[in-house]
Amino acid sequence: MRILLFSTLYPSSVRPIHGIFVETRLRELLKTGEVQAKVVAPVPWFPSTASRFGSYAKFAATPRMEQRNGVEVHHPRYLLLPKIGMTMAPYAMALGALSTIRRLQHEGFDFDLIDAHYYYPDGVAASLLSKWLGKPFVVTARGSDLNLISQYAIPRRLILQAADHAAASIGVCQALMTKLAELGGNQAKLNVLRNGVDLERFVPVDRREARCRLGLAPDGRYLLMVGNLVELKGHRIAIEALAQLPDVTLLVVGAGAEQAGLKALAQQLGVTDRVHWAGVVPQSELKWWYSAADVMALCSSREGWPNVLLEAMACGTPVVSTNVSGTPDIVTAPAAGLLMERRDAAALVAAWLHLQASQPSRDATRSHAEAFSWEATTQGQLRLFRRVVDART
Repeated sequence: MRILLFSTLYPSSVRPIHGIFVETRLRELLKTGEVQAKVVAPVPWFPSTASRFGSYAKFAATPRMEQRNGVEVHHPRYLLLPKIGMTMAPYAMALGALSTIRRLQHEGFDFDLIDAHYYYPDGVAASLLSKWLGKPFVVTARGSDLNLISQYAIPRRLILQAADHAAASIGVCQALMTKLAELGGNQAKLNVLRNGVDLERFVPVDRREARCRLGLAPDGRYLLMVGNLVELKGHRIAIEALAQLPDVTLLVVGAGAEQAGLKALAQQLGVTDRVHWAGVVPQSELKWWYSAADVMALCSSREGWPNVLLEAMACGTPVVSTNVSGTPDIVTAPAAGLLMERRDAAALVAAWLHLQASQPSRDATRSHAEAFSWEATTQGQLRLFRRVVDART
């Protein structure tokens, strides 16, 4: 079976951790030897690679084609205009990718199925490409595409049209498929295939060894957050909690637009010396940070299936998380950690104190994560994709 993976959520040499979960799912699927795949991951057109343009410059610096882990990845450009960009993005994306896809077909890669990720604009663009190319497609919803973007009338209408045309919709948690059904999606086409965790990459490391490697105090108490520094991730909550946890240091892995404001908040609360800003860390190095922490926190206002929870658990570190979307499907036992009663600093403090009083063993936490391997998801994909291709044939 030949698959064309289509999504803007795919890593590149310029943005190596962007959409890493999409790449991981494909990599696990390819391990079966039953699938061949190429990736078309469009990026918005931008004229300059000058660093002063920040993230926009990374679009311009993205190579047109590259190999990642043995997979051929193409990055066609599409025009994303200010103000009207949200409405026009699916059409611009589909048009920008069409010539690249037709070239791949002409060169011999006549794929059986389009595997799209993120419903808007990517899934809507995949629906257009499916019609133009006469190929079936499936779409995987991943979180804010249905939880947030569907609140807007035009995107919601286009999402539902794409869902109706799709051979199947996939959600990384049941909550997303419930949301699509509530919007009007055909329940017969809805499937849940959760993300797994890479149990070979994320492994427990001796805590003192990890702290020594990272230059941390071997006997310190550390709360970890991993993710983009944006409002919805709730880093402010963790910083506010430090005021009530005088012996705890917050480790922040990630970067983003909120960093300056978060640093100002830390200074205002007098906890600057207890916040360690690690910046962006490669996936291959994250195990050291997870292993060094006593607890990992996720204070998001919304999520799809947050991989960071399972990654931390796979390294033997329990988690504290807000109770949103897919998180209650992950934090299901005391060994995993706790769900916060509310999304505020007081609830985070209470959860931290509870875990310190009844800290699960690292082996038990790792065992909980081992139940979330990729095997079930990979086999589910194969069954679904075969059914779609066979029905088309």
